[in-house]
This record gives sequence, structure tokens and C-alpha cells, in this order.
Amino acid sequence: MAIILDGKKLRDKIFEELKTKINKMPQKPSLAVILAGNDPSSRIYVNNKKKTAEKLGINSIVIEYPSDVSQNELLKKIEELNNDENITAILVQLPLPEHIDKNTVIDAISPQKDVDGLTSYNSGKLFAGEKPYVYPCTPKGILLLLDEYNIEIEGKHAVVIGRSNLVGKPVSQMLLNRNATVTICHSKTKNLSDITKTADILISAVGKNVVGEKFIKNNCVVVDVGIFRDENGKLRGDVEFNEVSKSASYISPVPGGVGPMTIASLMLNTAELFNRSQISF
Repeated sequence: MAIILDGKKLRDKIFEELKTKINKMPQKPSLAVILAGNDPSSRIYVNNKKKTAEKLGINSIVIEYPSDVSQNELLKKIEELNNDENITAILVQLPLPEHIDKNTVIDAISPQKDVDGLTSYNSGKLFAGEKPYVYPCTPKGILLLLDEYNIEIEGKHAVVIGRSNLVGKPVSQMLLNRNATVTICHSKTKNLSDITKTADILISAVGKNVVGEKFIKNNCVVVDVGIFRDENGKLRGDVEFNEVSKSASYISPVPGGVGPMTIASLMLNTAELFNRSQISF
């Protein structure tokens, strides 16, 4: 039976250490979150981020706009936050309303305050094999989880299902930078299970139930990033947990695996950006 990659346990450990460090700081990091529109899930995520930040001693502000906010208004606010010395980190909650160009808005954030690591500057650094100001939150959380359980990455074959800019592409590059051999699969990949069965580490970030027992080889490390509600309203991941956990060596559950590590990485990134902006941390 697979060992559980417990994201909640590691998140709590990270938060304890982070809170101690922040308590010793004469000044505190500040996280500004921009929320445009009335997407209920986004509102829940933003409220959770604010509460978590405040528990750790990070100042947090949420700037809300209606769905019909203009792109120029958002860009103006980002410029204001970029120039505000009291703001350490800026996050634009996605998705944005349809009339707004996501890439333009993200790229308006100063790379030194880009807490999600999604600007072209930080992405470019990552894909050039250099160190960005911070790494994207979910991929960073995945690697922190693998490292916590001493899972070897160098020389291993990692298969990533999904090619989004949020998870699939950056986590593939981060694994490559750690000397894994990486294969990326996606919706147009043929014979998916033939490829996934060769993986030492399998990361699925699709948001659909795609990985069953026949998709993995014995002792594969399985990281489930996908999260969605099935027809009964139950939270599910990409992986058939009960089946796959019989053959895998390690597996992350949904919920309780990658999700807690994403928020932990966000708080770590806020502290790291603050660290870079100060003489000492």
C-alpha cells in the first residue's frame, strides 16, 4: 500500500517555521490580492488566502472590482501597487472576466512582486534554467512535497499529464532543472497509458478522472493535482485513489495533498519576495 504524501502535515510544519520567522521581523511582508468579478470559488480562495496570511503575521489586503471593471483600471491599480513600498507581493486572482486579457494584466505586475511567478520575466527565467524571483506556487508545492519524503528526482523518468501555464509546463521545467527525464502528455497524446506506465514519477494536472490502476507501474510515485466535484458533489482528483494506491509507492490524496502545498508556497513566496526587498530576513 502506498505511503501518503501528506500536504496538510507539511503545510502545518512550513507555517509554524514561517510564523516564527515573521514574528521576529521588525517590518511585516504585505500581500495584495486583486479580485475582479463575482466567481464564488475565487471569493472562497481569496478569503482563505487573506485569513492564512493574517494568521502568519503577513499583512493582507484584498482589492475587489465588479465584473465590468475595465482592463485599464486594473492596470492602473497594479502600477500603483508596484510603486507602493509597503506592498511586498501582488496576486491577481484567476479567472478574470472574459473581456480582460489575462496575460497583459499578469505581465503588468513587477517581477519582484509577482508572488505567483507567472509574469513573462519570471517564466522566462524558469524556462532558461535560471532562478526566477519565485517559482509558481503549485509546482513549487509539488517539489517541496517530493523533497519532504526524500523522493529522488535526478535521473528518474517523470511523466506530467497536462500542459497548462499554471502547473503542467512549469512543473515539467522544474523537474528538468532537477535532472529528471521529462515527458509531457496532454489531450492529443495517443496511447496515454503506454507512456504513463514508464513513469517513475507521475504528475496529473488535468481536472478529470484520467488515471486508473492500469496507467502506472509498480512503485510509481503519483502526484494528483487535479481537483473537481463529481456528479454526486464529491471532491475528486485525476487519480482513482483506491485502485492506484495499491501499486504506487507514494501517492498524494485529494483533498489534502497538493492543495495545502499551493497555499504554503504562496506564503513562502510572499516571505521570499520580502526577503529580497530587505537587507535581512
